[in-house]
Amino acid sequence: MTRTIMLIHGAWLNAASWENWKSRFEAKGYTVVAPDWPHDDRPPADLRAAPDPMLAKSGPVEVIDHYDRLVRALPEPPILIGHSAGGVWVQYLMDRGLGACGVAIDPAPIPGVRIGPHALVSAFPVLGDPFSYGKIKHMSFGFFSSRFAQTLPDDMKRDHYDRYIVPTAGKVYWDGLTAKQGKIRWANPDRPPLLLIGGGKDLIADAAMTARNYRKQNRSPAPTELKIFDARCHWTCLEPGWETVADFALAWAEAHAALGAQTQAAE
Repeated sequence: MTRTIMLIHGAWLNAASWENWKSRFEAKGYTVVAPDWPHDDRPPADLRAAPDPMLAKSGPVEVIDHYDRLVRALPEPPILIGHSAGGVWVQYLMDRGLGACGVAIDPAPIPGVRIGPHALVSAFPVLGDPFSYGKIKHMSFGFFSSRFAQTLPDDMKRDHYDRYIVPTAGKVYWDGLTAKQGKIRWANPDRPPLLLIGGGKDLIADAAMTARNYRKQNRSPAPTELKIFDARCHWTCLEPGWETVADFALAWAEAHAALGAQTQAAE
């Protein structure tokens, strides 16, 4: 079974957001890589103060291809775990046959899956700006507190915002909306096993949207499962109790990674 895990972050975050998961999985003997999106590889404070202008040119195509190259360069097929947009990228990588298995946590809107009302409202700060396609956008503390991490204890919100939140490109939203990166082959028999995890209090990626994503992916004969944590929000990988989500994801992956690796070895 693979002993390598790749963690893929979503929009508004960079690899710093995986620091707890990375340490926890490494303590269990895994080699864990958590690569940044292109032009995101600096501390969050630096990125907020002076984002790389090239960030504005990174959309789904560029980010997915970036991770494709990184996955193929690893010595073995990794367990892929992604959050939010990272959960979307995981599904595209798996559609290409990459990874031993995958976990998509609170996946963002994905072409072919009807967008949930919370996801639509939460996208408005970007999509409501008709000129945001070529811009680098910043998340306000108010938006973070009320929608992105609304169940996080109030005394933790400022610290988490300062520690983890980074700018993102409007291009990620607009290209995703128009499916510039193409569409998933839902019935693909060659993709590895997939677990989708949703949060019942998620105001960024509705749990019902995650369930619809699951029903699309369940058209594949590959193992596909859904888990909803009813009391958790979009900040599930960092809010108190994140260990429960991390351990559930890893236990599922350990039970399914061998199957995915065997499928790739047979090709």
